Amino acid sequence: MCLSFVMATLKFFFWACLAVVFYTYIGYGMLLYVLVRLKRLAGMSEPEPTLPEDDQLPEVTLMICAYNEEAVVEEKMANIRQLDYPADKFCVMWVTDGSNDRSNELLRQYPEVMLVYSPERRGKAAAMQHGLHENKASYVVFTDANTMLNSSSIREIVRQFMKDGVSCVSGEKRVAARSEGQVAAEGEGLYWKYESMLKKWDSELYSAMGAAGELFAVRMSDYREAPSNALLDDFMMSMLIVMDGHRIAYTSDAYAIEYGSADMTEESKRKRRIAAGGLQSVWWLRRLMNPFRFPVVSFLFVSHRVLRWTLTPFAMLALIPLNIALIVLNAGTVYTVTGILQFLFYAATAVGWGMVVTGRKSKLFYVPYYFMFMNVNVFRGISYLRSHRYSGTWEKVKRG
Repeated sequence: MCLSFVMATLKFFFWACLAVVFYTYIGYGMLLYVLVRLKRLAGMSEPEPTLPEDDQLPEVTLMICAYNEEAVVEEKMANIRQLDYPADKFCVMWVTDGSNDRSNELLRQYPEVMLVYSPERRGKAAAMQHGLHENKASYVVFTDANTMLNSSSIREIVRQFMKDGVSCVSGEKRVAARSEGQVAAEGEGLYWKYESMLKKWDSELYSAMGAAGELFAVRMSDYREAPSNALLDDFMMSMLIVMDGHRIAYTSDAYAIEYGSADMTEESKRKRRIAAGGLQSVWWLRRLMNPFRFPVVSFLFVSHRVLRWTLTPFAMLALIPLNIALIVLNAGTVYTVTGILQFLFYAATAVGWGMVVTGRKSKLFYVPYYFMFMNVNVFRGISYLRSHRYSGTWEKVKRG
């Protein structure tokens, strides 16, 4: 009786953990695709609005919050100057947060730049707030100093604001590698292709679940200030808008290209900060998980964000001892098969890690390695959050 109870309990938790992992990384995407297809078949998809003539376009501020970015100022300004938007309706604002290099000196050489400087480094969220206090435009587009935008990006973002209920727009992040075989960049790029697909479907179903700082925009009349100690300021700012009943539109026609992290050590810095910021944001945004108050948003938020930052990494970890225990107790052939599959997966992960260390590359082994790399950094993010929960600053990541 006691053994059968233990067996049943182990089986329950094993399949529950497996279901959580499967749903988070595969099942949700499949379900989302079906729901979007059904919406299209029902004729409920939104048509793309038409932009008005140039003299009717709204005023837009492009804001770049930067810390010691002298190395990219010239390239970034050259990119900004090729953006297709009426100059009389376009303000370029750089907010230099505690920069002590030549960034300010270089930026003063550009007459179109509005320079907002803070001598104290307080983090990106605080820099955003500083810049927004100086802003006069109805719409603000945020981008990073090291990301390059496509020429029509501002127009495409403005187009999205013409949709009903949209008060925030997220562009697409694209990751480039400076050389073939650059592992961190290629891994990040693979991840963002999948993430972009989910964002597109989230947006089509109802609303994207957050925006990335590489390129996003807000309608100032609906702007909500993120906490100054937010580790994911862009995500918090955009999701506070959702909490107020507005939507985030996602468009791949406005995109930002940036180089991936220089190596996996640098990528780990980024991943653990994102994980820490995700945990911090989930707690601050916990009201969005109430299905009675936010029926659609709670489904999207929990499925796309909450699970991967909280429960799923622990479920993955628990599958190992649960499977071993079930094999030892002779629970059945199915558990022997799942045990072998787990062993092969982690063996492939170890081989992938070894290949990264030795500078070799194989997609067959790299995919499981990068997948585990992301989940391991969720645990590292817990420690990071403890030490950074009162500050929005972080160590800059070296790009390739």
